[in-house]
Amino acid sequence: MGLGWDETVYVSQVSPHAPAAFFSAPRARGVPLLVAPVAVWSSSTELLRVYLAVLSGVGLYLALRAWRGLFPVRVTAVAGALFASLWVTLFYGPQAMPNYWVAVGALGCVGCFLRVRSDPGDRAAVWGAALGTALMAWMRPTDTVWVTLPLFVLLVGVREWRRPRLLGAMAVGLGTGAGAWVVEAYAQYGGLARRLADASRVQGGLGWNIAVDDQLRSLVGRTLCRPCTGDMPHPAAIAWWFALPVLAGIGLAVARRGGRTTPTAVPLVCAATAAVPYLFLIGYAAPRFLLPAYALLAIPVADALLSLVRGPGGAWRPVMGALVVLGLVGHLAAQYTVLARTVERTTASHRDWDRTAAELRRLGVRPPCLLTGDYAIPIAYYAGCASAHTSGNNANTTRAGILRTAERLPVAALVAPGGGPPEFARSWPAHRVAGFRLHVAPTEARALTGP
Repeated sequence: MGLGWDETVYVSQVSPHAPAAFFSAPRARGVPLLVAPVAVWSSSTELLRVYLAVLSGVGLYLALRAWRGLFPVRVTAVAGALFASLWVTLFYGPQAMPNYWVAVGALGCVGCFLRVRSDPGDRAAVWGAALGTALMAWMRPTDTVWVTLPLFVLLVGVREWRRPRLLGAMAVGLGTGAGAWVVEAYAQYGGLARRLADASRVQGGLGWNIAVDDQLRSLVGRTLCRPCTGDMPHPAAIAWWFALPVLAGIGLAVARRGGRTTPTAVPLVCAATAAVPYLFLIGYAAPRFLLPAYALLAIPVADALLSLVRGPGGAWRPVMGALVVLGLVGHLAAQYTVLARTVERTTASHRDWDRTAAELRRLGVRPPCLLTGDYAIPIAYYAGCASAHTSGNNANTTRAGILRTAERLPVAALVAPGGGPPEFARSWPAHRVAGFRLHVAPTEARALTGP
């Protein structure tokens, strides 16, 4: 599966394979740092996928280790299996995207937070909370605020929860990623207020928007549901989503009986705050947005499932156990059906981008070169070109700038099915490949001015 649109933006920041793509206001520098050990010297997508797959597994393992002593090992093991078997986890774990890493950071941070609450002298847990917060902040600073808001409220507002060392460590962790984002705001985006406003605009304007139905529609593999229209998915594909709050409630009841109320309630509250902006504040959906909430819910849900199949003293309940196993089998079947279809569809679209890039090279659009128009950002990465837009969320140049570039470098405008070329490219020779029309700037001007 070739690199997706957002992946090409992140990877291009550190890869010598293509010029860095426009880095829009909401993005943060965590993913480029994450992929740099591979991307700075290799353009192999396979190698990058393997690296990220292994790293994502190690990250999940370490995050679950933070919960040892708070829950039995069987609970954390089942929690890890539940989270890792979601199609959205499997799909995004090996990708150069930030949301999975916010989820891992959130899981580790909350676990370490609870360990320090129980043992203020646990220095390893203090460091773990700081690192988890920093990981989230480098990936998505705004998500970090939503995840850690209940933790900071407890540390500052509740006397019994005050742990100055932990508060300082988490504040430093948040400051590393968020601070870099703020510095970049003043260096490249005209200030913090301007960057926040631009980030809101790119996301369609933040405000009261009930996106619960959008998230439901995205659960069948719509990686970006914008606009999010159409019929609701089949109940079998979304049943697990409605089961989550029920099982979380059972997990909380079980925890109260087992003396684990606090370690269960805290991740539930953090999961709720992590989900708020993506359920109620934006007007579209992507299933990856809720990965942090799913990771935090996995612990109480696993506790609930184990309590349903085990009676007092640990004896198995055959009937309930059989029902839970059948439910999980059906759940996994639905997850892997969605995963297979999503991968097949995504791979086909990325293959079309690769074919388009190959056709551009055949037409003489080779590095150094510039692409503009529909899907210019990902196809430019595939072709080794720079990308430019004169309008929209990725605007980074002007019409005159593109025409000046065309006088000295190969330039092409891409037009997706149903679209039209920019005004300045209408007279350029057109070619068709993979559903795209490629309007390639004529070479006469370059022949006169030289390369």
